[in-house]
Amino acid sequence: MEKDLLQQLNETTAYIKTKYNHQPFIGVVLGSGLGNFTKEMQVEHEIDYSELPHFPVSTVKGHTGKLIFGKMNDKHVIVMAGRFHFYEGYTVQQVVYPIRVMKMLGVKTVLLSNAAGGVHADFKVGDMMIISDHISMFTINPLLGKNEDELGTRFPDMSEPYSKELISKAKSIAQDLGYDIKEGVYCGVTGPTFETHAEYKLIKAMGADAVGMSTVQEVIAAVHAGMKVFAMSIITDLGIRDDDNIITHEEVLAAANEAEPKMTAIFKELIRVV
Repeated sequence: MEKDLLQQLNETTAYIKTKYNHQPFIGVVLGSGLGNFTKEMQVEHEIDYSELPHFPVSTVKGHTGKLIFGKMNDKHVIVMAGRFHFYEGYTVQQVVYPIRVMKMLGVKTVLLSNAAGGVHADFKVGDMMIISDHISMFTINPLLGKNEDELGTRFPDMSEPYSKELISKAKSIAQDLGYDIKEGVYCGVTGPTFETHAEYKLIKAMGADAVGMSTVQEVIAAVHAGMKVFAMSIITDLGIRDDDNIITHEEVLAAANEAEPKMTAIFKELIRVV
């Protein structure tokens, strides 16, 4: 008989605690091309996803597929190096499973990063955008089905999915570092196809500034579980583009890698002040 969600989460958490005995207070989800973040950490332990009971395994290029535990700026952190996407064939419950594991481990704040397509007319490749809000109507809500009251309420409030306090701190950090940071609304879609011109026009008309294939479901699960959330996008391609400009995943990774040092610096300082 299939085990229920809470039983699975408890088994995963129990296994992790046999390998790492510190309680992480901050969780970090690394997106495409952002894997070098962990080089700034004092790494204490790593666990491959394949070792973890009930954990999916990442299949996307640029995602290494392991949980990394350690310290950054004297804070215990857990880093998800390689996330899961709905387009890979995982259920939405699998996509958000690591976020719920973080909750069970005691994480209070989650920082997420992603690669996104620019929709705002003033955005250019390589820009970094703090996500102030999101549009989730093009993705499957991870809270559909039975609600686990131990994780969160049946009808969570989403009026502030991204912590205004953390956004304010991040903007101050970016200013001190001399970085030009954008701020805007992220639209989550399923992928894996990049959007058509008509789809980009619709997404722009709805009020989004960037679009991507991740993050939204993870954020919903984190807010449901009572965690504070901060997220940033690297603009790796432009949706409003010339007809002959074809987007490739390799170009997305290249743009993400170029902006990575700045993103890492902001996250590192944000962890210090959380």
